[in-house]
Amino acid sequence: MSSAWSRGVVSPMESKRTMAIAWLRANGLKAGAEVAVNFLLPFLIYSYFRAGLGDVRALMLSSAPPTLWSVWEFIRLRKVDALSVLVLAGIVLSLLAFAGGGGVKALQMRENLVLGLVGLVFLGSAAIGRPLIYTLARAATRRQSADKAAFIEALSEDARFRRTMMTTTLVWGFGLAAICAGCCVLVYAVSIKLYLLINGPISYGAMGLLTLWTYWYVRRSALAKISKT
Repeated sequence: MSSAWSRGVVSPMESKRTMAIAWLRANGLKAGAEVAVNFLLPFLIYSYFRAGLGDVRALMLSSAPPTLWSVWEFIRLRKVDALSVLVLAGIVLSLLAFAGGGGVKALQMRENLVLGLVGLVFLGSAAIGRPLIYTLARAATRRQSADKAAFIEALSEDARFRRTMMTTTLVWGFGLAAICAGCCVLVYAVSIKLYLLINGPISYGAMGLLTLWTYWYVRRSALAKISKT
Protein backbone atom coordinates (compact mmCIF):
# COMPACT_ATOMS: atom_id res chain seq x y z
CA MET A 1 0.00 0.00 0.00
CA SER A 2 1.40 3.43 -0.99
CA SER A 3 2.14 6.16 1.54
CA ALA A 4 -0.73 8.23 0.11
CA TRP A 5 -3.19 5.44 0.84
CA SER A 6 -1.69 4.88 4.26
CA ARG A 7 -2.35 8.55 5.09
CA GLY A 8 -6.00 7.99 4.22
CA VAL A 9 -6.10 9.85 0.93
CA VAL A 10 -9.31 8.96 -0.91
CA SER A 11 -9.04 8.17 -4.64
CA PRO A 12 -11.30 10.02 -7.12
CA MET A 13 -13.14 6.72 -7.78
CA GLU A 14 -13.75 6.21 -4.07
CA SER A 15 -14.95 9.79 -3.75
CA LYS A 16 -17.43 9.31 -6.59
CA ARG A 17 -18.64 6.07 -5.04
CA THR A 18 -19.19 7.82 -1.73
CA MET A 19 -21.12 10.62 -3.43
CA ALA A 20 -23.26 8.08 -5.32
CA ILE A 21 -24.10 6.23 -2.11
CA ALA A 22 -24.97 9.50 -0.37
CA TRP A 23 -27.24 10.47 -3.29
CA LEU A 24 -28.99 7.08 -3.19
CA ARG A 25 -29.59 7.40 0.53
CA ALA A 26 -31.04 10.88 0.11
CA ASN A 27 -33.00 10.36 -3.12
CA GLY A 28 -33.25 6.60 -3.70
CA LEU A 29 -36.76 6.22 -2.30
CA LYS A 30 -38.14 9.12 -4.34
CA ALA A 31 -36.37 7.92 -7.49
CA GLY A 32 -37.80 4.43 -7.00
CA ALA A 33 -41.28 5.85 -6.53
CA GLU A 34 -40.94 7.90 -9.73
CA VAL A 35 -39.87 4.82 -11.68
CA ALA A 36 -42.84 2.87 -10.34
CA VAL A 37 -45.36 5.66 -10.98
CA ASN A 38 -44.11 6.73 -14.41
CA PHE A 39 -43.05 3.40 -15.94
CA LEU A 40 -44.18 0.31 -14.03
CA LEU A 41 -47.74 1.28 -13.03
CA PRO A 42 -48.80 2.54 -16.51
CA PHE A 43 -47.60 -0.72 -18.07
CA LEU A 44 -49.37 -2.88 -15.46
CA ILE A 45 -52.59 -0.86 -15.63
CA TYR A 46 -52.73 -1.03 -19.43
CA SER A 47 -51.96 -4.76 -19.45
CA TYR A 48 -54.64 -5.52 -16.86
CA PHE A 49 -57.48 -3.37 -18.22
CA ARG A 50 -56.86 -3.74 -21.96
CA ALA A 51 -59.08 -6.79 -22.38
CA GLY A 52 -62.06 -5.25 -20.62
CA LEU A 53 -61.78 -1.58 -21.64
CA GLY A 54 -60.03 -1.69 -25.00
CA ASP A 55 -56.77 -0.04 -26.04
CA VAL A 56 -57.87 3.61 -25.88
CA ARG A 57 -59.53 3.55 -22.45
CA ALA A 58 -56.84 1.34 -20.96
CA LEU A 59 -54.16 3.70 -22.27
CA MET A 60 -55.98 6.72 -20.87
CA LEU A 61 -56.32 4.98 -17.51
CA SER A 62 -52.63 4.09 -17.51
CA SER A 63 -51.78 7.80 -17.71
CA ALA A 64 -53.48 8.48 -14.35
CA PRO A 65 -50.52 7.62 -12.05
CA PRO A 66 -47.92 9.90 -13.73
CA THR A 67 -50.47 12.71 -14.11
CA LEU A 68 -51.54 12.52 -10.46
CA TRP A 69 -47.88 12.35 -9.43
CA SER A 70 -47.15 15.55 -11.34
CA VAL A 71 -50.15 17.27 -9.77
CA TRP A 72 -49.05 16.16 -6.30
CA GLU A 73 -45.50 17.43 -6.87
CA PHE A 74 -46.88 20.76 -8.05
CA ILE A 75 -49.10 21.07 -4.96
CA ARG A 76 -46.33 19.93 -2.61
CA LEU A 77 -43.86 22.57 -3.81
CA ARG A 78 -46.46 25.36 -3.46
CA LYS A 79 -44.40 27.82 -5.48
CA VAL A 80 -45.57 29.75 -8.52
CA ASP A 81 -42.56 30.51 -10.70
CA ALA A 82 -41.20 29.58 -14.11
CA LEU A 83 -40.47 26.00 -13.07
CA SER A 84 -43.88 25.34 -11.59
CA VAL A 85 -45.64 27.06 -14.48
CA LEU A 86 -43.76 24.83 -16.95
CA VAL A 87 -44.77 21.73 -14.96
CA LEU A 88 -48.39 22.88 -14.76
CA ALA A 89 -48.45 23.63 -18.48
CA GLY A 90 -47.20 20.10 -19.17
CA ILE A 91 -49.96 18.64 -16.99
CA VAL A 92 -52.66 20.72 -18.70
CA LEU A 93 -51.39 19.87 -22.19
CA SER A 94 -51.26 16.18 -21.30
CA LEU A 95 -54.86 16.25 -20.06
CA LEU A 96 -55.95 18.07 -23.22
CA ALA A 97 -54.15 15.45 -25.30
CA PHE A 98 -56.09 12.65 -23.66
CA ALA A 99 -59.38 14.55 -23.88
CA GLY A 100 -59.11 14.95 -27.65
CA GLY A 101 -60.58 11.58 -28.52
CA GLY A 102 -59.62 9.50 -31.53
CA GLY A 103 -57.86 6.17 -31.88
CA VAL A 104 -55.02 4.81 -29.79
CA LYS A 105 -52.31 5.95 -32.21
CA ALA A 106 -53.71 9.49 -32.25
CA LEU A 107 -53.74 9.41 -28.45
CA GLN A 108 -50.10 8.36 -28.28
CA MET A 109 -49.10 10.95 -30.87
CA ARG A 110 -50.79 13.82 -29.04
CA GLU A 111 -49.13 12.82 -25.78
CA ASN A 112 -45.71 12.92 -27.48
CA LEU A 113 -46.43 16.24 -29.13
CA VAL A 114 -46.63 17.82 -25.67
CA LEU A 115 -42.87 17.30 -25.36
CA GLY A 116 -42.36 18.73 -28.84
CA LEU A 117 -44.40 21.78 -27.89
CA VAL A 118 -42.21 22.37 -24.85
CA GLY A 119 -39.20 22.14 -27.16
CA LEU A 120 -40.74 24.81 -29.38
CA VAL A 121 -41.19 27.02 -26.31
CA PHE A 122 -37.44 26.72 -25.65
CA LEU A 123 -36.65 27.60 -29.27
CA GLY A 124 -39.14 30.47 -29.26
CA SER A 125 -37.59 31.94 -26.12
CA ALA A 126 -34.18 31.84 -27.81
CA ALA A 127 -35.60 33.46 -30.94
CA ILE A 128 -36.85 36.50 -28.97
CA GLY A 129 -33.60 36.81 -27.05
CA ARG A 130 -34.96 35.61 -23.69
CA PRO A 131 -33.52 32.08 -23.27
CA LEU A 132 -35.76 29.93 -21.13
CA ILE A 133 -32.82 28.18 -19.45
CA TYR A 134 -31.88 31.48 -17.78
CA THR A 135 -35.45 31.97 -16.54
CA LEU A 136 -35.53 28.43 -15.15
CA ALA A 137 -32.09 28.80 -13.53
CA ARG A 138 -33.18 32.05 -11.87
CA ALA A 139 -36.37 30.40 -10.59
CA ALA A 140 -34.39 27.44 -9.22
CA THR A 141 -31.90 29.69 -7.38
CA ARG A 142 -34.71 31.79 -5.92
CA ARG A 143 -36.02 28.61 -4.30
CA GLN A 144 -32.61 28.08 -2.70
CA SER A 145 -31.51 31.51 -1.47
CA ALA A 146 -31.73 35.20 -2.29
CA ASP A 147 -27.93 35.42 -2.60
CA LYS A 148 -27.80 32.77 -5.30
CA ALA A 149 -30.66 34.43 -7.17
CA ALA A 150 -28.89 37.80 -7.00
CA PHE A 151 -25.69 36.18 -8.30
CA ILE A 152 -27.50 34.69 -11.31
CA GLU A 153 -29.21 38.00 -12.06
CA ALA A 154 -25.87 39.84 -11.89
CA LEU A 155 -24.41 37.42 -14.44
CA SER A 156 -27.14 38.36 -16.92
CA GLU A 157 -24.99 41.31 -18.02
CA ASP A 158 -22.01 39.09 -18.86
CA ALA A 159 -21.67 38.32 -22.58
CA ARG A 160 -20.18 34.84 -22.04
CA PHE A 161 -22.94 33.92 -19.60
CA ARG A 162 -25.64 35.11 -22.01
CA ARG A 163 -24.06 33.08 -24.81
CA THR A 164 -23.96 30.01 -22.55
CA MET A 165 -27.64 30.41 -21.66
CA MET A 166 -28.60 30.89 -25.32
CA THR A 167 -26.63 27.84 -26.49
CA THR A 168 -28.06 25.67 -23.71
CA THR A 169 -31.61 26.79 -24.52
CA LEU A 170 -31.14 25.96 -28.19
CA VAL A 171 -29.71 22.52 -27.40
CA TRP A 172 -32.65 21.74 -25.12
CA GLY A 173 -35.13 23.01 -27.69
CA PHE A 174 -33.74 20.93 -30.54
CA GLY A 175 -33.13 18.01 -28.17
CA LEU A 176 -36.74 17.89 -26.95
CA ALA A 177 -37.98 18.20 -30.54
CA ALA A 178 -35.75 15.26 -31.52
CA ILE A 179 -37.02 13.16 -28.59
CA CYS A 180 -40.58 13.96 -29.65
CA ALA A 181 -39.85 12.90 -33.24
CA GLY A 182 -38.21 9.66 -32.11
CA CYS A 183 -41.09 8.76 -29.81
CA CYS A 184 -43.61 9.49 -32.57
CA VAL A 185 -41.75 7.01 -34.78
CA LEU A 186 -41.98 4.44 -31.99
CA VAL A 187 -45.77 4.85 -31.91
CA TYR A 188 -46.02 3.21 -35.35
CA ALA A 189 -42.95 0.97 -35.09
CA VAL A 190 -43.74 -1.11 -31.99
CA SER A 191 -46.73 -2.53 -30.11
CA ILE A 192 -48.48 -0.52 -27.41
CA LYS A 193 -47.12 -2.74 -24.63
CA LEU A 194 -43.56 -2.45 -25.87
CA TYR A 195 -44.06 1.27 -26.36
CA LEU A 196 -45.12 1.68 -22.73
CA LEU A 197 -42.01 -0.21 -21.63
CA ILE A 198 -39.42 1.64 -23.71
CA ASN A 199 -40.87 5.10 -24.36
CA GLY A 200 -40.38 6.35 -20.80
CA PRO A 201 -36.80 5.11 -20.36
CA ILE A 202 -35.84 6.48 -23.78
CA SER A 203 -37.40 9.90 -23.10
CA TYR A 204 -36.07 10.21 -19.56
CA GLY A 205 -32.70 8.80 -20.57
CA ALA A 206 -32.36 11.35 -23.38
CA MET A 207 -33.35 14.19 -21.04
CA GLY A 208 -30.87 12.85 -18.52
CA LEU A 209 -28.15 13.10 -21.16
CA LEU A 210 -29.25 16.66 -21.90
CA THR A 211 -29.00 17.45 -18.20
CA LEU A 212 -25.50 15.96 -17.96
CA TRP A 213 -24.42 17.87 -21.06
CA THR A 214 -25.84 21.08 -19.56
CA TYR A 215 -23.89 20.55 -16.33
CA TRP A 216 -20.68 19.87 -18.27
CA TYR A 217 -21.12 22.80 -20.68
CA VAL A 218 -22.06 25.38 -18.05
CA ARG A 219 -19.24 24.25 -15.78
CA ARG A 220 -16.75 24.40 -18.66
CA SER A 221 -17.91 27.91 -19.55
CA ALA A 222 -17.59 29.00 -15.93
CA LEU A 223 -14.05 27.58 -15.68
CA ALA A 224 -13.09 29.27 -18.95
CA LYS A 225 -14.31 32.60 -17.58
CA ILE A 226 -12.38 32.14 -14.33
CA SER A 227 -9.16 31.27 -16.20
CA LYS A 228 -9.38 34.55 -18.16
CA THR A 229 -9.88 36.73 -15.10
